[in-house]
Amino acid sequence: MKIDKTLISIAVGMALSAVAMTTVNAATPVSSPVKHVLLISVDGLHQTDLDWFVKNNPNSTLAAMINNGVYYKNALTPFPSDSFPGLVGQLTGGNPKSAGIYYDDGYSRSELPLGTSKTDCKAGNIALGAEVQYAENIEPTNTAGQILLDGTQGIAGLYPVKTITPGYVDSVNPTNILKLAGSPDDVRNILIDPTQLPVDPISCNPVYPHQYLLVNTVFEVAKAAGLRTAWIDKHPAYEILNGPSGYGIDDLFAPEINSVIDLASGNDWTKSNISTQQYDTIHVAAVINEINGYDHAGINKHGTPAVFGLNFQAVSTAQKLTNSATPENADTTQLGGYTTVSGVAVPGPVLQSALYFVDESLKQIGDAILNNPNTQSNTVVILSAKHGQSPQNRGDLTIINDGTLIDALNAAWAKQTPTDLLPLVAHAMDDDGVLLWLNNRSTAATSFAKSFLTSYTTGATVNGAVVPAGIGSDASGNKTVKPFTSAGLSTIYAGADAASFMGVNPLTDQRYPDVIGVATLGSVYAGGKLSKLAEHGGNSINDRHVPIVGWGANLPGGVVINTAVSTIQIAPSILALLGLNPQDLKSVQLEGTSVLPLQ
Repeated sequence: MKIDKTLISIAVGMALSAVAMTTVNAATPVSSPVKHVLLISVDGLHQTDLDWFVKNNPNSTLAAMINNGVYYKNALTPFPSDSFPGLVGQLTGGNPKSAGIYYDDGYSRSELPLGTSKTDCKAGNIALGAEVQYAENIEPTNTAGQILLDGTQGIAGLYPVKTITPGYVDSVNPTNILKLAGSPDDVRNILIDPTQLPVDPISCNPVYPHQYLLVNTVFEVAKAAGLRTAWIDKHPAYEILNGPSGYGIDDLFAPEINSVIDLASGNDWTKSNISTQQYDTIHVAAVINEINGYDHAGINKHGTPAVFGLNFQAVSTAQKLTNSATPENADTTQLGGYTTVSGVAVPGPVLQSALYFVDESLKQIGDAILNNPNTQSNTVVILSAKHGQSPQNRGDLTIINDGTLIDALNAAWAKQTPTDLLPLVAHAMDDDGVLLWLNNRSTAATSFAKSFLTSYTTGATVNGAVVPAGIGSDASGNKTVKPFTSAGLSTIYAGADAASFMGVNPLTDQRYPDVIGVATLGSVYAGGKLSKLAEHGGNSINDRHVPIVGWGANLPGGVVINTAVSTIQIAPSILALLGLNPQDLKSVQLEGTSVLPLQ
């Protein structure tokens, strides 16, 4: 049944408006019927995916959440639509311009490169400028150079990893992975290798992820009010969510998704969608322990966190994989991504499997909430996505060799400007868009880069070599030849225009890219193979249009809101629901981020 949108103000407006209209100290929350907010990110989930699934599965858990909750159908993620800025936005209320997080693999002109010794740092022997990558790369490895599921914590009996049945949480217990370290200090001391971090030129110490974030988080505001917090994600690098204090999250559970499943093959959890569903099941087991009032391991009882959540990866890998087996079908040639039906891209067999898996997992999470007297009437679930992925239509895919492209750009600049001793490109990040940080940041250099990218077209001669075509995929998953123009980009911002596009002051922001290339729909930068069907990080609707669904305590049902919103509005809304002050978030102050609209 559809409910008049104005009724939302009756159900939740008192909690939201009381915070919005009064100055409330973070340590003295106003009274609110909501005591717990569970945030769920289904990474890669498009608005269209959710609509398709609910239409075809009207009795599903996702359909029930929408029918009994508030559904925002016109939500966009921040740009770049990458995991780090996406989730940081949801938990700070800020875009990159205030949070300072442009990508999980970015660049800072005010830090020193990893490996800089204290001696060289203090002597000033190393020039400023460092790649800042906070992903699986910052974890310790074993003697074979492998990343282990426990980050070499040494959990007894972890390898070989025992079989996990996708969606069956009890199958997680024998693996022992729930014993992974979770306190802020343990995550930093055990699960992160400080030699893989950039270096602060002032202290000459490594820069941990939380120290790189420029603003505080929802977790820190909740902690200041004496509330418990927890988060579950795919890398220990998500300790960034602790915020500048370093202690926003009481319990961070982050087994590494890019760790090896078995020591012999070296395959990680993303190479098969079955494996990713198994990995996600670990997350589900941990969050159910937290719902029941325990830590992620299910050992120590602290009470259900006030702010907590998790992410799912199965939808994301199903969108990327060219082929995969599924729990329902052992055939490894099943197509990943989407198929075209009557001219419309709809989930293919692997993606359908992932969506059903997520739906069943959400049922288990919802049942745990409703079966617990301490959570059944006072918990709100917010479901969204850190990012979408592009393209959805397999026919649009054009994979462009990014290594060849950057090498050609550097060679062309070196030929024109032989006095420059450094390559033009200091760092490149290009998943389904192009972000370039340059060593030479002059107008001449940024203009050159823009001109080069504009002319980088299949068949053109560059540095004496012919630019090759890209790679596509036909409906059966076979490799095709796909020519491209202008490096696969539709718009290129360079220099001051790039700063303006990001909304930052070029004189003070030390992190924004010098060149931003917005991809033509379907352009993916991934080497010379048909290695994936989609990527994220870009600016297309496929990348950024994701759903937001709120369900739970006192929320009305059947409310559909078509007002344009941003996923960064989730952060102040979480605080408002808990009776805390959204203005205690620095990004909310800087950007004027509002709570999600009620009508």
